[in-house]
Amino acid sequence: MAGGTFVSTGEVKNYGGKVTVFVIMTCMVAATGGLIFGYDIGVSGGVTSMESFLFKFFPSVEQKMKNAHENQYCKFDSQLLTSFTSSLYLAALVASFFASATTRALGRKVSMLIGGLVFLVGAILNGAAMNVEMLIIGRLLLGVGVGFANQSVPVYLSEMAPAKLRGALNMGFQLAITIGILVAQLVNYGTNQIKEGYGWRISLALAAVPAFIMIVGSVFLPDTPNSLIERGHQEKAKTMLQKIRGTDDVNDEFLDLVDASEASKQIQHPWRNILEPKYRPQLIMSIAIPFFQQLTGINVIMFYAPVLFKTIGFGDNASLMSAVITGLVNVGATFVSILSVDKYGRRFLFLQGGAQMLICQILVGVVIGLQFGTTGIGSMSKGYANLVLILICFYVAAFAWSWGPLGWLVPSEIFPLEIRSAGQAINVSVNMLFTFIIGQIFLTLLCHMKFGLFFFFGGFVLIMTLFIYFFLPETKNVPIEEMNRVWKNHWFWGKYIPDEAVIGAHGHSKAKTDA
Repeated sequence: MAGGTFVSTGEVKNYGGKVTVFVIMTCMVAATGGLIFGYDIGVSGGVTSMESFLFKFFPSVEQKMKNAHENQYCKFDSQLLTSFTSSLYLAALVASFFASATTRALGRKVSMLIGGLVFLVGAILNGAAMNVEMLIIGRLLLGVGVGFANQSVPVYLSEMAPAKLRGALNMGFQLAITIGILVAQLVNYGTNQIKEGYGWRISLALAAVPAFIMIVGSVFLPDTPNSLIERGHQEKAKTMLQKIRGTDDVNDEFLDLVDASEASKQIQHPWRNILEPKYRPQLIMSIAIPFFQQLTGINVIMFYAPVLFKTIGFGDNASLMSAVITGLVNVGATFVSILSVDKYGRRFLFLQGGAQMLICQILVGVVIGLQFGTTGIGSMSKGYANLVLILICFYVAAFAWSWGPLGWLVPSEIFPLEIRSAGQAINVSVNMLFTFIIGQIFLTLLCHMKFGLFFFFGGFVLIMTLFIYFFLPETKNVPIEEMNRVWKNHWFWGKYIPDEAVIGAHGHSKAKTDA
């Protein structure tokens, strides 16, 4: 059964309008919300491989590292250390549900503002931490900030952007995440050179910078037309739509947004409604995509890159430098997806990226397996260590133009307005839950599964690539309120979508173009 060959042939509207400088600027400012998340992912792995930090807060790990004749796979295995990294994701998970209500009731920008403020407090606490408790409380506040930002920013971007550029502008969020990771890795490399041993404080406290950018940005951002209509400001919404589309002729799109908002007002309980059969495809995607995104194994590479490179035998500076290299690849490859996502589509990037990641993971597992065997004792020659670094770069590149950005883009663009906030909250919380679980168990898994860990993630990459092939229809260039048409035409999901759920069945203007 050749499932992936079904292409939507239903007519999809083209609302016209230009791409305005205003829209590009607002989307760039909003996307900075990704910086706080990225900085955090990048900074925690580097700090946890710094000896001065471990000595102060996690002396037992530091002892293990000193005993170098130990099993290479197990030298960082500490539940307290991983809970420092992963406590953030639990807080983000809980916060995303509160953020969902805020985003719906007060608008997208208020959520961004709250996120930035809470993150700022967390960064200050972390930089000034005197004991493990202060560290963990700071991390939890950072997590609340991340939960609010990851809930509101992708939705904001998808609503502001015109359909034909929605992919590229939405990926600004992922680009900001990768830039955040890279900056953090560079900061770690720099602060690790500080001989007095307070470098980790600077690394952690500098998280206040992206938080500040986000706070200032969200104060000046306009609200999205969808959000204004949802809160009853129709005239303001129409003016805003004319401004972001650069034309006065926005009637079609405006009426569709109002229709979508009327439909969404009938819905008192988005959480109960999202369980109805007609939202089944969106619900499955909002769970499966973030679940699979984490099981690519990417965060393991990103969080623990310095730790991982130390494990395969790079020295202190070399391991932080290798992490910087993977960070650079990550940013570069994200540009590839920004340029190609609205042209070649989402499915092509998902499938190509999946295949490339699978090959790299198998090869990394084989090389590490041959060098350290199952005992984990041994060392790696320079040549092999560099080979692993190169393979990991190819793997990171594949992720950065496929599952990385698309894991946030696709779920944020497929939900009808009435369940959009709830859907995005599910997406964020599933993402955070699995980031937490994998962050928490990774060092233990590495200790027990050894090089087989790479095959374990490889297996998941194979499954997720097949899942996309059979079950995800192409969504490029489809206006966000017209998405149901795409599901209706899909070989598997079509039966869940009732005919009346496809917008465009009513009277006003039918200026349409074939997709």
